[in-house]
Amino acid sequence: MSDLYREYEQTEELSGLPMLCLLTGFSDSGSTVQQLSEHLFANLDNQVLIRFDNDSLLDYRSRRPVLYFEKDHIDSYEPASLAIYLMKDEADQPFLLLEGYEPDMKWEAFSRSVLEIAERYQISSFTWVHAIPFPIPHTRATGITVSGNRKDMIERFSEWKPQTQVPGNIVHLLEYRLVEVGFEVAGFVLLVPHYLADNEVPKAALSGLELITAATGLVFPSDDLRERASAFDKKVNNQVQDNQELQKLIATLEQGYASGETAPARAPLGKPTAQPPSADQLADELEKYLATLRRNLDGDKE
Repeated sequence: MSDLYREYEQTEELSGLPMLCLLTGFSDSGSTVQQLSEHLFANLDNQVLIRFDNDSLLDYRSRRPVLYFEKDHIDSYEPASLAIYLMKDEADQPFLLLEGYEPDMKWEAFSRSVLEIAERYQISSFTWVHAIPFPIPHTRATGITVSGNRKDMIERFSEWKPQTQVPGNIVHLLEYRLVEVGFEVAGFVLLVPHYLADNEVPKAALSGLELITAATGLVFPSDDLRERASAFDKKVNNQVQDNQELQKLIATLEQGYASGETAPARAPLGKPTAQPPSADQLADELEKYLATLRRNLDGDKE
């Protein structure tokens, strides 16, 4: 028994299942990971296999748990959750889901625990998703970059292949450790329009669900996500019609796509520097790039 987690007794054989990973805490533009988690739990049966210890991995003062106050007493307490669940898709195919928060501490110990679990259950593959803001117009399909050792997934889906340093996150560390010992790993980073990144973007979640299906063969319900994506796009298009600045920005991004200058394959991030950039520096770099594109567009109109 690990000090980091508690394992619950199981009565069925679980060897050889795919494992999905949906962790929040690093970057979740468009609330993509949150939407995917909520969608799976709302539509599929699940049971906890393993629950990780919050006291070992969580900084309570940075991510305080929720307590409900009912007039004159504490009615309930909802601690954060980081766990591995057994789920079954629409075709009754079982899979494992690692879901919850990104650990605040003990990353190496946590990675060793996940590796130990992966080896014990002999998982067939490890697939993760997260999302970042990117200068891409909402009128285009959600951009994608793929990492890991699934060459089939990289060749089929990866549009953006940067050569850069980025702030570390636990899913990249898990990918690195699992690839080291030979597990099949596919990591999907969705590129969400930067001007929508603070909103729930159903189209990004739908893209994530479709990518998971492509990587694993699992079958998921998606009608509600499709309806929400359609309604959200209509709402955004209506707002764009009433906002000249947003119209200008989208026209700039579209012109860049048409010329090949801003498509994900022509990303603004360059080769590694001496020190990895912070998340704020990455955002600044994207904003400077957009400003340059706007000036170029204005120059073309003069």
